[in-house]
Amino acid sequence: MPDLTALATRAAAEIRDATAAVDPAELAALVTELASAKRIVAHGLGREGLMMRALVMRLYHLGLDAHVWGDMSTPPVGRGDLLLVSAGPGGFATIDSLLGIAQGAGARVACITARPTGSTASAADLVLTIPAQTMASDQGAMATSVLPMGSLFEGAQYLTFELLVLALRDHLGADSAAMRARHTNLE
Repeated sequence: MPDLTALATRAAAEIRDATAAVDPAELAALVTELASAKRIVAHGLGREGLMMRALVMRLYHLGLDAHVWGDMSTPPVGRGDLLLVSAGPGGFATIDSLLGIAQGAGARVACITARPTGSTASAADLVLTIPAQTMASDQGAMATSVLPMGSLFEGAQYLTFELLVLALRDHLGADSAAMRARHTNLE
């Protein structure tokens, strides 16, 4: 049986270190971009997609017009809107396609990634880099995390997104009571 306390300590330290390595200027730029977007549509694949859904929920709680791509109620994007995508390994063909459609319609694109030189990240208008192991770097000498596959990136996304929400809350002048008032009552 593994030592759960030691594993938890190491995993938490890895997530902390990856989050702490985020460039504050990149985070501030994303705060500004989100605050000024008319509409936000977010997308990610797999577990990264779950983290994006969690972020969209908080953006909605902040009063922003935020949606998850693929939901039946996802609106079109155009000038003044933001497509926010996650591409931990730097690029995915499906997300690259969406990026092209969004930019062709006049929307801006922001990419959350561990590899800012990847296809999606390179084509985005704005990049937030979370330097962490992804599924593209989880084998051999590149593997550095105690966590499997892309879990380090996904865990660091969660923590980084919560810090992003705090910064955005301050930027917008929102408060916890207003956020709570937007929380569903259908529980």
